[in-house]
Amino acid sequence: MASEQRPFRVLGIQQVAIGGTDKARMKTLWVDMLGLEQTGTFQSERENVDEDILAMGKGAMKVEVDIMQPMDIDKKPAVHTTPLNHIGLWIDDLPRAVEWLTAKGVRFAPGGIRPGAAGYDITFLHPKSNEEFPIAGEGVLIELVQAPADVIAALG
Repeated sequence: MASEQRPFRVLGIQQVAIGGTDKARMKTLWVDMLGLEQTGTFQSERENVDEDILAMGKGAMKVEVDIMQPMDIDKKPAVHTTPLNHIGLWIDDLPRAVEWLTAKGVRFAPGGIRPGAAGYDITFLHPKSNEEFPIAGEGVLIELVQAPADVIAALG
């Protein structure tokens, strides 16, 4: 399987998402102490998330650090229960990647391709496999993010 040509490329890390119960405490570390810049916020009742989007680096080399807390600590998804919530990877052709990976038995989380918090199309690989889809993140939630043209040009 490794010798087969895949119709997409992983270009680099787009984001690291960190969950906790107190976004303000995380912000003290990441913004006040480490100097990351806050570039946005995102809230979604459906995804039970209140997040601040932070950034390090510039342009195509920018990497997001998303600090997240649940909007309701008693509801799911529980973004705070896994401190390293997920890792996001830049993908050069997200629709082709999803089609190819699905055909190869990779399990995706519900929701399909959709706009993400930072405005790029995203989808998630499920952290756990099942009988129908035997390949998954082995406990890690992995976000695939459609890279914009400047990132593809810089990293591709």
